[in-house]
Amino acid sequence: MKNLILTLFSTLFLFSCSQKQEVQPAKKETSAGSIFVLNSKWQNQDGKELQLKDLKGKNLVVVMIFTSCTTACPILVADMQKIESKIDKNKQKETTMVLVSIDPDNDTPEVLKAYAKQLNMDGEPWLFLRSDKESLRELANVLAVKYKKISPIVFSHSNIITVFNKNGEMTSQVEGIVNSDDVAKIVNGLN
Repeated sequence: MKNLILTLFSTLFLFSCSQKQEVQPAKKETSAGSIFVLNSKWQNQDGKELQLKDLKGKNLVVVMIFTSCTTACPILVADMQKIESKIDKNKQKETTMVLVSIDPDNDTPEVLKAYAKQLNMDGEPWLFLRSDKESLRELANVLAVKYKKISPIVFSHSNIITVFNKNGEMTSQVEGIVNSDDVAKIVNGLN
């Protein structure tokens, strides 16, 4: 009986190994760990509506700011400009520098556009976004950014720059003031 079971098992094993396995093509769906699974709607500095998945295929360097900020945000914006200036020109075509407003009540598309022009950040690779408060909270949670309105025009918020690859998967984050090592880490992480 023991030999019969062993022979049956061996036959089944050999039969299953000899069957030609059908190769399935890899699906190119967005992974659950991708920022592109968020279904929120956004508005850019030109008033055009989009979803984050519309940015698929480019590396994203993302920061959350508000345009009336006079403390941390100007430093974050300068850090984003520093990062952008160190990206190889060929990689810049594959990268979008995204600044998301946490103050959609005041940061209208017109305000974002004027802010971008004032800082010479209008046009590629710069993108300014705004959305409703629920979508902002959702994105802030993904980025681990905390923010709180402390007056009608002032927010307290985390200073975090986040990098996503072309599939929307987070590859790195830098918190606080960016130093040259941080810039190199971010730039080298762009694929």
